[in-house]
Amino acid sequence: MKKTFVFITAIAMTVAVMGCDSSAKKVENAQEDVAEAKADLKDAKEDYTQEIESYRQETADKIATNDQSIAEFKTRIASEKKEAKADYNKKIVALEKKNSDMKKRMDEYKETGRENWLIFKMEFNRDMDELGQAFKDLTVKNVK
Repeated sequence: MKKTFVFITAIAMTVAVMGCDSSAKKVENAQEDVAEAKADLKDAKEDYTQEIESYRQETADKIATNDQSIAEFKTRIASEKKEAKADYNKKIVALEKKNSDMKKRMDEYKETGRENWLIFKMEFNRDMDELGQAFKDLTVKNVK
């Protein structure tokens, strides 16, 4: 009986020591997981910020190209008839405003999360495509 009690006590002590050791390991693993998650989050935030900055540069280039197209078109229509020139000037003013509004919209965008960024980017791309098409439509000479 005494041997059985000692044996059971020894097993209980071994299990307790193993249990403590595995708890310590679990805590250590959890701390490592938290550290990895923080590093991943930091990397994701940096990637997100870099993506926004890259996109801002791309759109700034497109807007500058639009401004250049407007300037070239203005010089091209200088020799047009008065009526045609007036019509073109109205269209140019509207396009300049849209181009300016797009620049302002991009400049005022604040980082509000990845999901909001994706929605903003999709809508902004659509609007930039429409603006680009309007420039193409304006600069094409319709000869009949």
